[in-house]
Amino acid sequence: MAGQYQRTVRYLRPAALSAASLVLLLATDRNVPLRGGRVVDAQAVAAVTRSVGGRLPGPPAVLPETGRGPEALPKRYFTGAGFDACSAPPLEAMALWRIASPYGAVGIYTSGSQRACDQSRLTADWVGQVRSMGWELVPTHVGLQAPCAKIKSKPRRIDPARAIQQGGEEAAEAVLSLQALGLGPGSPVYLDIEAYPPDDQTCSQAVVDFTLGWTQTLHSAGYHSGFYSSVNSGVADIIAAARAGSAPMPDVIWYARWDGRAVTDGQDAPPDDMWTRRQRIHQYRGSADETYAGTTLNIDRDQLDGLVAVGP
Repeated sequence: MAGQYQRTVRYLRPAALSAASLVLLLATDRNVPLRGGRVVDAQAVAAVTRSVGGRLPGPPAVLPETGRGPEALPKRYFTGAGFDACSAPPLEAMALWRIASPYGAVGIYTSGSQRACDQSRLTADWVGQVRSMGWELVPTHVGLQAPCAKIKSKPRRIDPARAIQQGGEEAAEAVLSLQALGLGPGSPVYLDIEAYPPDDQTCSQAVVDFTLGWTQTLHSAGYHSGFYSSVNSGVADIIAAARAGSAPMPDVIWYARWDGRAVTDGQDAPPDDMWTRRQRIHQYRGSADETYAGTTLNIDRDQLDGLVAVGP
């Protein structure tokens, strides 16, 4: 109904199953029961949705958690400086940078059909040697992108009609890649959603639904869900969805805001009441050449206070 918030919450079975397993329950003219016995007043949800700019067109989707749930999973945290590079750097560079650079964590593109660079060096042996040097790892998946994205180099898009299912399928792919690299349960993997136009509600909803399916399947497999995007598009939409009551939400937010500030709070960070328990990474500069111990890499700079990979 145009201009009105339908008092409906969608309950869906695990996204790894078929689209035919999705179930829609209606809750009309009353409070809406959610997972764990919580109750959300539909009018309050509508007010929250309006307060975040009405970015999302429909009611919040709520997917049931399966397995132990993210709270029971192993966790490994890192607070400090990190970087990500398009290809996994040579081991010699990683050894020199570990001694000479200020960085202690590195982002690696572990999976996804739309990774931009060659990953021939990224093997279980590379992971083991880099970890033995003392590096913390930030696994990242680059797959389907927002339906309205303008990036020609990443042409494959989320189908809004199948977004939850597709998110689950890509999470399953990401888990297999983590396992092949020797990264165990409790590791996060960060879904890379590049910036997209912020004024398309259908597009925004597709990204949110995809992320819900991604998160549910990762949790079911024993892994943490991370989400990377621009503060003006993907991160804003995930915040709006969380405010409206969608679940399960990613465990860690990696937000891109190239403001040169090596912090995880303050201006343009997630709100002070969300993702505050060591659940943030800030990418604060992109595509910078840096040289340490005579070795130059082109990197994006990050400040971390969040989850990193767990060994086998």
